[in-house]
Amino acid sequence: MKNEISVDNKEIKQDDVFNQLYQKPNSSILGYRLRLNLYNLAKKNADTSYAKWLAKKPNRKKNLAKLLSEKQVERLGNSFLVSGLSNFLMKTGEAPVLFDSTSTKKSLRRLESYYYNKGYFNVKANYNRDTTALKKVAVKYSIDLKSPYIIDSLKTTIETPALDSLYQKRKSNSLIKPKAQYNTEDFNNERNRITTHFRNNGAYLFQQNYITYKLDTIDTNKKINVKLIIKDYSYRENDTSKTAPFKLYKISKVAIYTDHTTNKNDIKVKDSVEYKDFVLYSENKLKYRPKSITDAVFISKGNYYSDISNELTTRYLSNLKVFNYPTIQYKVDPKDENSLLANIFLTPRKKYTFGASVDFTHSNIQDFGISGNTSMLIRNVFNGAETFEIGFRGNVGASRDNANPNNTFFNISEIGIDAKLNFPRIFFPYNTEKIIAKSMIPSTSISVGFAKQRNIGLDKQNFTSSFSYNWTPTRSSTFRFDILNIQFVKNVNIENYFNIYQSSYNVLNLLANNYSTNLNYFDDNNNLIIGLGTNGFVNDALNGSLTSTIPANDLKTIRSLEERRKRLTENNLIFATSLSYSKTTNKGINDNSFYSYKTKIESAGNLLSILARASKQLKNQSGANTFFEVEYSQYLKGEFEFIKHWNFGAKKVVAIRSFSGIAVPYGNSKSVPFSRSYFSGGSNDNRAWQPYSLGPGSSGAINDFNEANMKLAFSAELRYNLFGKFNSAIFTDIGNIWNVFDNVTDEAYKFKGFQSMKELAVGTGVGLRYDQGLFVVRFDLGFKTYNPSKIENERWFRELNFSKSVLNIGINYPF
Repeated sequence: MKNEISVDNKEIKQDDVFNQLYQKPNSSILGYRLRLNLYNLAKKNADTSYAKWLAKKPNRKKNLAKLLSEKQVERLGNSFLVSGLSNFLMKTGEAPVLFDSTSTKKSLRRLESYYYNKGYFNVKANYNRDTTALKKVAVKYSIDLKSPYIIDSLKTTIETPALDSLYQKRKSNSLIKPKAQYNTEDFNNERNRITTHFRNNGAYLFQQNYITYKLDTIDTNKKINVKLIIKDYSYRENDTSKTAPFKLYKISKVAIYTDHTTNKNDIKVKDSVEYKDFVLYSENKLKYRPKSITDAVFISKGNYYSDISNELTTRYLSNLKVFNYPTIQYKVDPKDENSLLANIFLTPRKKYTFGASVDFTHSNIQDFGISGNTSMLIRNVFNGAETFEIGFRGNVGASRDNANPNNTFFNISEIGIDAKLNFPRIFFPYNTEKIIAKSMIPSTSISVGFAKQRNIGLDKQNFTSSFSYNWTPTRSSTFRFDILNIQFVKNVNIENYFNIYQSSYNVLNLLANNYSTNLNYFDDNNNLIIGLGTNGFVNDALNGSLTSTIPANDLKTIRSLEERRKRLTENNLIFATSLSYSKTTNKGINDNSFYSYKTKIESAGNLLSILARASKQLKNQSGANTFFEVEYSQYLKGEFEFIKHWNFGAKKVVAIRSFSGIAVPYGNSKSVPFSRSYFSGGSNDNRAWQPYSLGPGSSGAINDFNEANMKLAFSAELRYNLFGKFNSAIFTDIGNIWNVFDNVTDEAYKFKGFQSMKELAVGTGVGLRYDQGLFVVRFDLGFKTYNPSKIENERWFRELNFSKSVLNIGINYPF
């Protein structure tokens, strides 16, 4: 039922120490052993019980066989009806952990070994059992450490002079330090360090097992004299074992086979070319410009063999996406026994890859829709390992909300084309390798896309394009520089909005008939005239020009309808430049102790502003410059995100995330475009609010799409395992959005310095997660703990009930 461990008479709780034990109590949830109780509910040997029940009465089997066949009667014992529930309970549950003295003694030996490796060579451990509770055992382990052993001196015996010289150059980096407490892990890490150092400086044949240690502890008063021994290379010649000093090999030749087929043993070269210090071979006509391949190779003629160069070459060649995973082989040069021949075998992928898909959809706009996508990837487009991808997409759909005078079934449509060209280098007129070395795996991406809709969002035309550089200074950090990122959105038929969104029109029309609306806004059938009537009624209602009073709920509805109309008809022209940087210490999917951060700065509109001045571009009625009849956006935007995970063992992890962002409009803009603004709420943000339903400030989220140009957010989670693949979490989310430096005048929306910190909304909740390996299915239930939209004395803890909670369903963890 319980394990206790005391070290030098002090009870400890360290997970890495408890992990040494072979037997642990059954798992529990808040003290309740759910899986054990599920297991105990199962009938043991249900099939055997069935057989006994069947044989209990002579005619039972015969009568049952009249309904079923004899074979089915026999197999019934293994069916779900008889054994299925019990098998499920036993599989889901957990068998009781029965005390085993053999396992306990093995645990003692492991505990002693654990502390022995920490330098406590005289450690002693014992245990006793507490059996005061009926049929329940608590095991108490007692460990007496004694004094630890300390490293006194470090001497080396390295038989190969060349290796000894290499070691002496990096001797100061040794992880074995005099006056430090002995730790086996330090000795293992020092083996890795020395091996890595040697193999990156030509010692191609060197392996870890050539490194041994001798520890002298005799009559040293618990001090250790360490001798590091590295013997010469040992090998067999015929039946005789021989030794020789290690050689530091240089590369005498680098051969690249550009179209190697893995199932061929013999290589028949038909084409070859020498480029700088490389030789490229091909079984057919060479299809690649030599520089495009050699730029990805870090193994250089005349340099020492290096594992790092080997790894960089493999990474870069794989990153080209033109070849399968490369094979690199080395052999001693028959002309020079101190040199290696490096052979790189590349297997090209198919030049053309084609894909297609069809989807059937249903949404609030389309009652029924069919969409199709086709794409084609072309590799090595210009013989420089470039990739080009082009895709076509189309959609036809039926909508009852859409105006449909011809009564056609498919009355809405969309077509689009997207293309992307990728260069495995910095595409620039001048050589940039001194600034961005090829070891950073640089690439250039150029993309363009166009889409045109009919009767979906007002015959929208959408053009996007980008020109970006990407590079990775280290394996844990990346840069992205978007020289140009263009987004152009134009709604060709804005006046048709209420013909398309009939449900919005019907609500507005009903409200207009309830109040003293200008009669000129109606047609002969007493319906609002689309354009004159709809715009006139909305303006009068929001400006307070109507003679009748509109209740707050109806006014909120009108405001939401108008806000939705503006968002769905908004035109945008964004010419942006941005620089992004990200860094993470995450070493893999199972790493639960790491940090990462991302930062981005973006500027938009400056190039167009210069062009507008130079061309004396005419301004629109609001005083803003336009291109293609659309106002261009001008703003400066900055973001920073930090994530940290702490692993407390036993599948307990604390994770935090903080985010801050601001976008300041200036020049040609008085506000930030919707696509570049911030919102709050949702499954990856403040989970006590729905998306777009929090803020800005203390305004109370009165619109359908509540957004602003400044955001602060902070989240923290305690994640822990329930049982098996089921995990849980307790979380707190804090944050809000505000307007700052833009054209919003309502004080409730605006950020006013530190006093606005009291408008940070707080959501708390619990989560259930199922980790099936490839991804996590997540259910989070959020409660509004502090709601800044309420009056000050009603903000805390007034909405902690299920009726006002928010259920979020997501894939993978929120951060």
